[in-house]
Amino acid sequence: MTQPDLPAPEQPPYPGYDMEDSIGYLVARVRSLLMAQLTQETARFGLTSTQATMLYKLATGKCTTAADLSREYCIDASAVTRLLDRLEKHGLLIRERSREDRRTVILTLTAEGRAQAMRMPEIFVACADRLLRGFTPDEVALLKDMLRRVIANSEIG
Repeated sequence: MTQPDLPAPEQPPYPGYDMEDSIGYLVARVRSLLMAQLTQETARFGLTSTQATMLYKLATGKCTTAADLSREYCIDASAVTRLLDRLEKHGLLIRERSREDRRTVILTLTAEGRAQAMRMPEIFVACADRLLRGFTPDEVALLKDMLRRVIANSEIG
């Protein structure tokens, strides 16, 4: 059985623009690859990559509330709540009302949550190292510097 002839692809709307060569696409693709690798590794602990990185952010004190996590991850509060519900269900964190401001809920890791968080840096480093195979230390430092500058530019507005 033969396949019918497919129509020729349409001319791209912006000739000369290759989305797969754009900074946005490349950064998003790298993030997807990194998160997929992290999820493969963190799955043995019953965690997704996002849950694992959130646990670590909480363990370091860089985030202490759902609002902090929502801002840090650029995801809506309801998505953060669902992620936290799963972590709480697994006994990895507890939620407590702030004594200073009853509207604020403070996130605190349990002993098991802290133990899980402390396992993560080794996994984070191993996954990044796999993606950066063949890069020199200077190239890695330059890449980090450029990414920090992009982040800083986004914060300027």
